[in-house]
Parts: sequence; structure tokens; C-alpha cells
Amino acid sequence: MSARERLTDALYGAGWSTVKKLPEPVAVRLGRTVADVAWKRRGAGVRRLESNYARVLPDASPERLAELSRAGMRSYLRYWMESFRLPAWSPERIRNGFDPKDLHHLTDGMAAGQGVILALPHLANWDLAGAWVTTKLGIPFSTVAERLRPESLYDRFVAYREGLGMEVLPHSGGSAFGTLARRLRAGGLVCLVADRDLSASGVEVDFFGETARMPAGPSLLAQQTGALLLPVTLWYDDSPVMRGRVHPPVEVPGSGTRAEKASVMTQALADAFATGIAEHPEDWHMLQRLWLRDLDPAKAPPDPAQPPAAPGKDSA
Repeated sequence: MSARERLTDALYGAGWSTVKKLPEPVAVRLGRTVADVAWKRRGAGVRRLESNYARVLPDASPERLAELSRAGMRSYLRYWMESFRLPAWSPERIRNGFDPKDLHHLTDGMAAGQGVILALPHLANWDLAGAWVTTKLGIPFSTVAERLRPESLYDRFVAYREGLGMEVLPHSGGSAFGTLARRLRAGGLVCLVADRDLSASGVEVDFFGETARMPAGPSLLAQQTGALLLPVTLWYDDSPVMRGRVHPPVEVPGSGTRAEKASVMTQALADAFATGIAEHPEDWHMLQRLWLRDLDPAKAPPDPAQPPAAPGKDSA
């Protein structure tokens, strides 16, 4: 393990061991302070967040984008402060911490026994939504997690999410899809964050007028198992309660190849995600490259607010 990896692991460990012990108002102020310091430094993540917001709001002025990125960093740090504290939250606090609309799409699907897939973008706090599902509804579910470095950090995230009642499968290795399919055929619930492809073999979609790539897994699972595929979007308001919406099911097309059906369904997911992101852009925590033009540095549009990166250097 490198020195940087050891530091990263130690910082996350300190977050889970220390922040969860803080009184909630103190944790809220700490998160806002850290967010504002990071925003003022304008590191690569903040610049990328602002660049992504420019796709969502193409007519926004530089001042509006700066204001939005500051709100976005505060939302992102709210996610982390909540996540560090979630293991110490009482069941009542978790039950009262989330208020979703149109929940009947989920509960009706589960009652029908056909299995349900919830697909979410990186909006607000998906871990809190998951903890609410297991605590309030009493429904266990399966999900996948990206392999992180160092391995000890990945183990921390797995232990954290398993402590919230989730079954966590590694994204890599090839066995997750089969396990998820078995859970769905048995009438179970699967939750997947699905607005960023980690495999480089996802489905190309139109997303805010440009081409992005999103994972095909949710659509393929729905095709293969007959499970209901439901987009979910989340957002914060001025209260301590997170809000959310369960969107209507994404239907499996009646004709076409498996790949063609997956393309249509993944585009429908992208459209639902775009609706939620456009309504609450500051709660979209996308600090990484997403659009294909950005993934290929040679095609990336210039950022007029920043000097060009050195040749061959990835600043995101």
C-alpha cells in the first residue's frame, strides 16, 4: 500500500470513527466548512463538477455556475457527513430521514413477487435511501460496489453498507450479474447506481444533448429476469429530510435484439435521471468525467476559466 493509499484509508477511517460521534449541528457546520474550503481551492474535482453543470445548464453564466458548484460541494459534503453518521443513527432517525414520492411503484412490484430493480444517479444520498428501504420497509436488497484502492478502503465501504442491511457484491469479477439475477428471480430487490459506466462497454445515450455512456446492467437484468425496472431520483431541500421520487417502470420493448432493447431502456433511464438532475442540479455529485468528449481528452471542450493542462496530463 502506497503512502497516499494509507492516508486515504486513514482519513475515511477517521471520518467513520469521529464524525459519527459529533452532535448533528456540529457535523452539519463541519461539512459546510470543508465544502467551502474545497470550493475556494478550485481543485480538479470542483472544476469538473462545474463543467458537468455547464452541460445541465448550457445557458448559465460563469457566475451562476460558480454559485451552483459551491452549492454542489455543500450537498456533496452533506452526503459524506450523513454517511459517516448513518451507522450511529437510530432506526427512528433513519425512518424519518427520507420522504419518497410515488413509492407504490416499488411496493406494488415487490407485492407482485416479480423482483424489482431500482436504478439511481449520483443524486443526494443513495446510502440513506437504501438504509430507509431496509429499515422503514423491512426489505433487504442487493447492490454492487466499485473496487477501491486500497483494498482496506473497499472493505470499509462493504462493511459500512452491509451494516445498513445491504448485500454488497464486487463490481469486478463477473459473478455479480448472475447473483443479482438469482435474487430478482426469487422476487428480491436490487439497487444500482447507474449514471456512470465503469466498464467502458456500456450503452451510449443522449444526455443533456451530448453522448454519454451508461451501464447496460439494469436493462439487461430486467430483460433476463422479468423484474420491474424503476428509475429513482433524490434531492435535498432546506429541511433535514431527504426527498425522492420513484419513477414509473421502464418497459421492455416488444421487439428488437437484446442489445437494441437495452439501448432503448438505458436511454429511458437516462431521460428519467436527466429530469431529476435538471430539477436539482446542485445535488448531482458527479465530480468525474462522464460525457464521451470528456473521456477522450483530445475531444474535450476547453474550459475558458482554466489554463490548458500540460500535454498528456489528466487533470480530472
